[in-house]
Amino acid sequence: MQQKQYVCEKCGCQRYTSDQFQATGGEFAKLFNVQNKKFITVSCAQCGYTELYRAETDAGMNILDFLMN
Repeated sequence: MQQKQYVCEKCGCQRYTSDQFQATGGEFAKLFNVQNKKFITVSCAQCGYTELYRAETDAGMNILDFLMN
């Protein structure tokens, strides 16, 4: 499978950085501070324009996060 080349929608730059973060979602998750939503970010290295993509979360990690709080 061929990997798609990144091109920024705003400035046309082809360099980027990628990262990820987790957030809470829903009343139960907010109440117990369980970060059950995972996102991947892709940011343009030149202008900073950032796109978010939803990623799969691991149920085991959600349970561990709950128990550690």
